[in-house]
Order: sequence, then structure tokens, then C-alpha cells
Amino acid sequence: MGARDRSPVDEDRPGGGPPGLEELLQAVGRGDRTAFERLYEALAPRVFGLVLRVLRDRAHSEEVAQEVLVEVWRGAARYEPGKGSVMAWVMTIAHRRAIDRVRSAQSGLDREERAARLEPHRPFDEVPELVVGRLERERLRRCLDGLTGLQRESVTFAYYGGYSYREVSELVQAPLGTVKTRMRDGLIRLRDCLGVDR
Repeated sequence: MGARDRSPVDEDRPGGGPPGLEELLQAVGRGDRTAFERLYEALAPRVFGLVLRVLRDRAHSEEVAQEVLVEVWRGAARYEPGKGSVMAWVMTIAHRRAIDRVRSAQSGLDREERAARLEPHRPFDEVPELVVGRLERERLRRCLDGLTGLQRESVTFAYYGGYSYREVSELVQAPLGTVKTRMRDGLIRLRDCLGVDR
């Protein structure tokens, strides 16, 4: 790599070693496209993996992953290192975007259900089934809202994102033992809130 090809990020590091995610993101915040390419290569597989676990649809997941990385490009200057690692920040954006897509799809289904209910040939027994499903989702959402931030984040990453305890520990930047304890306590609170038998 010639002197002209070097990114300002490389020059900032002692010995010219590869930049870390935080340095790359800071450079992206200053408009460095080369830094964004490197950041993209480092983050894209993890972002896509998380989104795919939530959406279960490859085409939609590719779209959402692209939206996440565009948001990272646009919002890089707003990243605050004191609030968590770059990976946790990006994974939070990815999870939020994926959930937004699920909600958007659910909203579309809800509109179709309302339109279908107006049709005279709709089987009567489907309506209660749809209502029960919606009530259960709403109850789960309320119960999740009753958890502490770390509990909710850990449970969401593990059960909706499919991450292991160790990966969750890295994402939320908390010790592994703390994450396991918070998840156990969170699951107990969820079980009690939902009225699930032991």
C-alpha cells in the first residue's frame, strides 16, 4: 500500500497496525470512505446474521442489513464511546431495525386481517385465533418492558437474536457471570408475569 493509499486512520496508529472499530467509526464520522469500507467488511456479516435471526427471510434481511450500515455511515459522528462498544451500538441499531421491519410486516398483516373481516365468506373460527395471538404478543411485550434494561437486552439478544451467553456478554459489555444471572432473573420474572407453570 503506497503513501497515497493510506487512510488517516492508519497514520494515527502506532506502528501502522490495523485500526480498531472505534477508530474506524471515528474516521467514518469525519467522512472517510476507506474507513467505512473497512468498517463495512468488519460489521456486515454480524449485522446480517442478527437481522436474519429475527426476520428469518434472506432477502428482507439483506435489505435491512444495508439500511443498518447506511444508518451507521450517517450517524457515525453521533457515536458516544462512553455508552458502549461500537459492536454493541451497531447491533442495537440492527436489532431495532429488524424489529421495526417485523412490526411493519405485522401492521400490513393487521390491515389485511381487517379487510378480510369485512368479507362475508371469512370463516368465523379464524377471528378468535388471530385475536388470541395478538393478545399474547402484547402481553409478552408488556412483560419484557417490566424487566431491567440489561435483563431485557440480554434476553432479547439471546432468544430473539440467537446469540450465546458469551456473545451477549460481548454485545452488552458486561461480565459473562453477570449476563447469566440477569438472564436467569429476567426469565424468572417473565415466567411469573406470563403466568407460566414451573
